[in-house]
Parts: sequence; C-alpha cells; structure tokens
Amino acid sequence: MTLNAVELEIARNRLESIAEEVGTALIRTAYSPNIKDRRDCSAGIYGPDGELISQAEHIPLHLGLMPTLIRTTLAEYGAQRLRPGDVLLTNNPYLGGSHLPDMCVITPVFQEDRIVAVIANMAHHVDVGGQTPGSMSTRSTEIFQEGIRIPPLKLFARGELQEELLQLLLMNIRTRDKTRGDLMAQVAANRLGTRRVQELLEEWGVAGFHTACHALVDYAERRTRSAIRELPDGRGSFTDHLEHTGVHPEQLPIAATVTVRGDEIEVDFSDTCDQVPGAVNCSRAVATACVAYVLKSLSDPSLPSNAGLTHPIKVITRPGSLVHAVFPAPVAHGNIQTSQRIVDTLFGAFETFTQGLVPAASSGSMSMLTIGGMDPSSGEYYSYVETYGGGQGAFPDQAGASATHTHMTNTRNTPCEVIEREYPLLVESYRILPDTGGDGRHRGGNGLERTLRLRSGSAIVTVGTERVSSGPWGLHGGEPGTPAGVQHHGTEGVRDLESMSRVELRAGEAISIRTAGGGGYGASISGS
Repeated sequence: MTLNAVELEIARNRLESIAEEVGTALIRTAYSPNIKDRRDCSAGIYGPDGELISQAEHIPLHLGLMPTLIRTTLAEYGAQRLRPGDVLLTNNPYLGGSHLPDMCVITPVFQEDRIVAVIANMAHHVDVGGQTPGSMSTRSTEIFQEGIRIPPLKLFARGELQEELLQLLLMNIRTRDKTRGDLMAQVAANRLGTRRVQELLEEWGVAGFHTACHALVDYAERRTRSAIRELPDGRGSFTDHLEHTGVHPEQLPIAATVTVRGDEIEVDFSDTCDQVPGAVNCSRAVATACVAYVLKSLSDPSLPSNAGLTHPIKVITRPGSLVHAVFPAPVAHGNIQTSQRIVDTLFGAFETFTQGLVPAASSGSMSMLTIGGMDPSSGEYYSYVETYGGGQGAFPDQAGASATHTHMTNTRNTPCEVIEREYPLLVESYRILPDTGGDGRHRGGNGLERTLRLRSGSAIVTVGTERVSSGPWGLHGGEPGTPAGVQHHGTEGVRDLESMSRVELRAGEAISIRTAGGGGYGASISGS
C-alpha cells in the first residue's frame, strides 16, 4: 500500500499537529519560567525503534539530537521490557543527550501488547544538582560535578509513579518543587500525545499507521536528496575556534571538511581538537544535529523533519574529541557554545565551494546566564536560567536581525515582569545595542544587553558566552560584529569578566551581559 500526494500531506499534517500539541500542553502546564515562558523544550513522535516520524517546530538542537537519544535509550533499556503505562526518563549525554538539565521523557504507545509508536519530549530543568545553582557550571572538569546523571529508568511503571525514584532525584536537586512540577508536565504532555496517536490507530489501523510513517520518511529522503543535488558538488574545509574551555581561556579549533557528491553529503570532524577538562565538550549527537540544521537551512528550509532528512548524510567524528565527548567529560556548555561554533564552521566550509549561499557569522553563542541561591523572603532555593539572543549574521541579500536567537537555539526571552516576580532580581536595563552589527552592503544584526541587580541575599552567577576576544566574522568585505562582554558591578566598581565565568553576587550588586553583533556581508557602499 502506498500513499498518494494528498494522503501524504494529510498524514504529515496530522502527525505534526500531534507533536505540536504535545509541546503546547507541556508549555501550558509547566511550573518553571524556563519552560512556560521561555519555551525551552521540544517534542516529537517516533517509531517503535526510535526512528523520527514527526516533530514540532521547537529547538533545532533538541530536535536534531533526540532521535539518537530515543534510539539508544530504547536499545539500552530494552524495548521488550516495556509495558503499557511505562514512562522512561533519562538525561545521559553519552547516550545522545545534550547536557544534564535537558531531561527527556519517553512514553511508548501500545496496541495490545506491541509498541507501535513512541512519544517523547525534552525540557531544560532549572536545576539538576551539581556544584552551582542552575547546574551549568563553567568550572566543571568531570560530569559528576554537573549534577545527577540519570540512566534510562522507569519514572512510571504500568501507570504507577515510582515515588522512591522521584524522591531520590529530588533529594539531589535544589529546586525540587519546580522540578517535580515540570516533570509531571512532561509526563502529562506525552499522555495527551498517546491519546492522539491512539485516535489515529482507531481511524487508520496499525497497518495504515505504519504505512503512513514509512511513506513520510521515504518522502523526506526523496526531497532531501533532490535538494542536495541542487547544491554544487565540491569539497571544502574550514576551522573556527572557541575561545574558552570553561576553566581558562584557550583557542579550541573545530575543523570540518564538507563533501557534496551527487545526492549525498559527508562531513568529517576528525581534525577537531581533543575533548578538554572544561564544560564545552559535546556529544556526537549534538554535532549530527548541527549538520542536519545546516543542510536544511542552506538547501531547502521546507524539508520535512523526520528520519529521511538524515539518510543522505554521513557524519564522521573522532571519539574523545571536542565534538564527540566520552565519559567522564563535562558537557554543560557543549550545546550552549560548541554547537553554535560547529554551525559557523560548517558554514565556513560550504562557503569555500559555493557562491551567494552562506550568511556571515551570527553572535556565536546562546549566551547563558544563571543566577541562583536562597531567597531570604521564602527560605527556598531559586534558579534563574536564561539564554540571550544576539546579532544575526547578514545574508547575501538582506541585513541580519537584531537581538534574536539564531541557529541551534529557538527560545523566547523571559519577560522582565516575570523575572522580578519570580526571583529577588531587579532588571536594571534591557536593550538592543545600536551599531554593534558589522558594517557592510548588508549589516549584521545588533546584539543586546541586560543588567540584573540582586535585591537581597547572596547568589552564585554562572555566565557563558563567546566571541568576546574577537567578533563574529563578516563575508566578502563585510565587517565583523562587535564582540560580546560580561561585567560584574560590585562594591569596588565595575570589572570585566572572562567569557565563561563564575562570580558571587551580594545584595545590591549586579551582573550585565552584552551579546555580540552579527557579521556584515559585502563591502559597504561608503567604503567601495
């Protein structure tokens, strides 16, 4: 049985709408501002073996790595051990996750005694333990310092919450109420997705459901191969650098060789530096997610996002490298910093053998800031977590956007009113920084600045950004963007901090972060 074009489009929209509904339910029922306001979460539908069928338009990093995590989790736990009502939980980066705060909840959908689909969502929790509030330490040198690591475990067994497991997790987490609420929101969202898939099974039957899923994957592969054939054949190499390990400043090369041949693409990261004793390492799944993102953005952004998208892609990494970290490497900032630099590197490689396709470099970091401690007014721990947008790199035909999330991130900002309601913080300033985008025929977008002042108590601040020592690069005569910066406003004055820093705030002190402007494209008219 095959699907005609109309049936294929109906199936695609039905399944994508379920993934979107799962994400919407999670956002609307979550407890923490990081999920309900910033929407730092993603959702998708998978086959019984973990093959991606459809996903919501959430965060490219999550969406790109979740297929690896779902597949390896089902294989490690054993899908044959799962029963109706079971729910798996994991955050293990070495199985294909990102970092420990990103907890993935996986719910198998059964028809009688057989798994016919899997619903999964991933959400960034505001704390999972570790040496700093927010669990995003820049100073960690091994994974144990970053929080509690969860192997694939049953959070629910045959529909019953495993209370002892949950209490063990919450005992190691500062914000236990927020974490419990967010976890239960993840579980409830998956239950909604399960009901929707079961409604499809009643309408289509199991055979019809599987036919639709296979047809969608085949369709995505055909579309992707066609899009790759439109790219020029060629081979290009490029190296870009991170500027900080998390422990100390150091130039860390990320190297990629991209080969386009016919309807296939190969990306080789073998020459990337070794993993480091700092938090910027990332899993291989993160690197694979970046490749899929770049292919889709450069070839055809309308390509369906399912397993068929990655079938024509071959990714080569070296275990033990910065982009294929192995135990016990810390990884907290691998997706925050390194994924963005991987994208820059891939764009640079494509630029060597294409024309008018690649944009200039964007701000180059998700620019994460966490502030956490004990709120004197309530006696409870709080954890403010946020990533900040920056300048988008200019395009061959238009300027870059300002103060926006780019590439592997796609979250919203936390409203100033929410910050001041939820935490003992005052938003002293929040603005777009004028003239920070690189000049050119088309200018790069501007970065932003936010200053937060601690109203009471004391707090630990962890800040991680990039492109501080040099701004994002421009292309074809375009100027680089203005570099990023971090400042501590203390009792002894204002001092500049390193791009990845940890500092203690006392009441009345403030922290400010400035994100980089995007690179410009083409020589400006005034300079030509």
